[in-house]
Amino acid sequence: MAAEVLRALLDRVRYEVLPAGPTEDKVLAHVPRDVVVTVTASPVKGLEPTLALAERLTAHGFRVVPHVPARLLRDDAHLKDVAERLRAAGVDDVFVPAGDADPPAGPYEGALPVLRRLDELGRPFARMGITGYPESHPLLHDDITVQAMWDKRAHAAYIVSNLCFDPRALGEWVARIRHRGVTLPVHVGVAGPVQRARLLAVATKIGVGESTRFLTRHPSWFLRFATPGGYAPERLLTRSAQALTAPSAGVAGLHLFTFNQVAQTERWRRELLDRLGP
Repeated sequence: MAAEVLRALLDRVRYEVLPAGPTEDKVLAHVPRDVVVTVTASPVKGLEPTLALAERLTAHGFRVVPHVPARLLRDDAHLKDVAERLRAAGVDDVFVPAGDADPPAGPYEGALPVLRRLDELGRPFARMGITGYPESHPLLHDDITVQAMWDKRAHAAYIVSNLCFDPRALGEWVARIRHRGVTLPVHVGVAGPVQRARLLAVATKIGVGESTRFLTRHPSWFLRFATPGGYAPERLLTRSAQALTAPSAGVAGLHLFTFNQVAQTERWRRELLDRLGP
């Protein structure tokens, strides 16, 4: 049963990448066209690198989901420009988190007003995703994050869960949001086979604070990367199998945080699929 679960999840993956210089070449070299690629946005660099990479990858034939953090939008005109630009590129799916920019670049403090405004603009995107937090958000109470998903459910098509390393916490969170009436499909956020040294090197080189912020806020998570044998994505998935395949779970697939280790992530996925067999 576990093997069947893992194979099903690994066949429905999204790869999250950072809009750095070599990212485009890495995706072209290693990511199959049937894998959805999501592109993060940096509170330091702004939206431009995200939009530009999304345009280029879409032109290469990938299905791309750019992040459009609410707190990076300068004003209503900026939101309209972003929507028009992405639609012109052929993007029909965006991920709308609140974002980490502090202070916000404009009037949007959170994702809900942006989702509402996009609805008012005629829903330029067929699909919009929102964030979920299986392990506690560093700044918000758990009840608030669940309530936020409830408030956004009429505007969004799916949830992407933030990183979680605890199978029990993941299962309890899925059950909890379903009990609260949140029925949106969930893409389970999982760290790929990232090595601590490589993660730190990437963060140092391209200044990706958002990629390591959750680790510094949650030291126990960092220790999972640092300890030999402390983290293996397939072990997390195997231990979570029952919760992720329950009829009420509504898990749509995996959202793999690659930290731009694209080749390693795809190699890990392919090798694991081979080991699992047909």
